[in-house]
Amino acid sequence: MSSSSSIITLQLLLFFIVVPISSLAKKPHVIHFRSPNLYPEGIAYDPSAQHFIVGSLHHRTLHSVSDAGLIETIISDLSLPPNTTILGLAVDKLNNRLLAAIHSDPPLPPFNALAAYDLRSRQRLFLSLLPSTPSDDNRRPVANAVTVDFKGNAYVTNSLGYPEGNFIWKVNPEGEASIFSRSPLFTQFPVDRDAPYSYCGLNGIAYVSKGYLLVVQSNTGKLFKVDAHDGTAQNVLLNEDLPVADGIAIRGDGVVLVVSHEKLWFLKSDDSWGEGVVYDKTDLDVERFATSVVVGREDRAYVLYGSVLEGITGNGGREWFGIEEVRSEKENEDGKMWVYVLIGLGLAYFLIWRFQMKQLVKNMDKKTN
Repeated sequence: MSSSSSIITLQLLLFFIVVPISSLAKKPHVIHFRSPNLYPEGIAYDPSAQHFIVGSLHHRTLHSVSDAGLIETIISDLSLPPNTTILGLAVDKLNNRLLAAIHSDPPLPPFNALAAYDLRSRQRLFLSLLPSTPSDDNRRPVANAVTVDFKGNAYVTNSLGYPEGNFIWKVNPEGEASIFSRSPLFTQFPVDRDAPYSYCGLNGIAYVSKGYLLVVQSNTGKLFKVDAHDGTAQNVLLNEDLPVADGIAIRGDGVVLVVSHEKLWFLKSDDSWGEGVVYDKTDLDVERFATSVVVGREDRAYVLYGSVLEGITGNGGREWFGIEEVRSEKENEDGKMWVYVLIGLGLAYFLIWRFQMKQLVKNMDKKTN
């Protein structure tokens, strides 16, 4: 090996050592943004504009939030019923649309809908009322989380955690809505009605490009795999339940992220989610009440701290909210291990290179003499 090629190889090896070390040394990204009385419950990430989008418990508005915490109102839809809540959000990247699940709580009249907005013009494309069957005890459906497939079909969870709830709506690209999946599996598992949030059933939902949905259920801690063609469902066998699971998102490497107000779980599967495993979990700030998780730039996981419990109970007045990157400690440890391996290889190569250079100098001296 020539000296020039040895130097180039050494430089490349040092580059592949330094870059992982510097990335591991970075602190998690923390965003604070100010918007009085906003109390956002849902979050999405717009990769084309490279900003987050949040809704509001109390306002008929949607806002962009930059990496630096600059907030801008991008949509103000005053044609929505007064005091409605904007819950789940999803960005339809192929059609450049923003989808928003709309709901109203008592004492307001019942209202559940999916709104679609053009992200370029910021005009509303449609507002689809979501159908439901009447309930004998006046329990209301709750349009909560939304996801979208590659054809532009949207899927919205009904989070009413009783037998008449727990189903999934589908809204096609033209805005035509129907009840898509009312699988018996959604009401098969026992619910402790004395537990907090036992009224909340199906919640976070995410579309997987292989043609199925992953849906979490808050009051049972279960994860379901739902066929996006016919709505049939199966329970994903996990090594532990996900109590009070709320939002769900999927990283580019296939890792599934599930958030509750207490934890962020990291899950993976080797068989397309017939079974899965929780391989790490991170404690969150309970008082700030995280509700949603999203994948941002560089495949990083972010949770939304919207303090929505405070907003729901009427103890309003908060001005500051947060979006924070959350990392897997186990992944960080694995990353550090590879850095140590690379450092060892680099050191070994450096010693070999140094020995070769000494030999080269000796040979040059012999030829000179």
